[in-house]
Amino acid sequence: MDLDHARRVAVAAVEAAGDLLRERVHGALRVRAKEGGDIVTDLDVAAEKLLLDRIQGAFPGHRVVAEESGVSGAPDGEWTWLVDPLDGTSNVALGLPLYVVGVALCHACLPRLGVVHDPVARQTWWAVRGQGASGPAGPLAGRPGRAAPHGPVLAWTQGHGVARDDPALRELKAALDVRARRVLQLWAPLLGWVMLARGDIDAVVGYRAEAVDLPGGLLIAQEAGLTVRGFDGTPFDGRTDLPPERRSFVAARPALVDDLLGLVTDATARARA
Repeated sequence: MDLDHARRVAVAAVEAAGDLLRERVHGALRVRAKEGGDIVTDLDVAAEKLLLDRIQGAFPGHRVVAEESGVSGAPDGEWTWLVDPLDGTSNVALGLPLYVVGVALCHACLPRLGVVHDPVARQTWWAVRGQGASGPAGPLAGRPGRAAPHGPVLAWTQGHGVARDDPALRELKAALDVRARRVLQLWAPLLGWVMLARGDIDAVVGYRAEAVDLPGGLLIAQEAGLTVRGFDGTPFDGRTDLPPERRSFVAARPALVDDLLGLVTDATARARA
């Protein structure tokens, strides 16, 4: 598999989808509810169709899992694309210009390529496993972290299926609010991963995260030098075959990971007590 060719196809596809979103985002939107409390708009559907046409046209033997239309392509393909045509749909529905487009290519359940495009800034970031992460300003690895004299700035993400009265959710958010300077709830997880890789924020904490937008963003952060651990402290690689209860993680620079893991361990223990 030529991952450099796949990267070029993916970058061109997400940027074309970004152009479509940017041109239509200020028009009238049709919004409908989805199961699990999420929403979908006609923009999600249009951008997804464009992405699927590009990807399936270039790789007809690959399997595709898309946010809105589900599974398509070759059912037994060794390679699987994950497609999030509009990460930040709720923001767009509210008129907030905070959204991105993301795709990932996986093999043997592991992300090998991740690409994220910000249509508003017209910027794209990508990573290939073992080859580093890059963006508009060049390689992302080795960039210094922020000074955090008043505590870290974190991005929080959770799965749509997490109940509002989930005991662990309550304990985790309360603990993070006390420890952190700010806890950002962006409603666009892929944007949080990019911000972490760029050094704009200090960590991403996820609780039962969604499967489609997790692997690509995680790979960009890992290839930029960030450490990602599951709540149990073991390395977390964003495998696509993990059930929701195993998609909880802390991603940060190495010096901060143990501190945050201790915090989430204590919080989840209180939730079980």
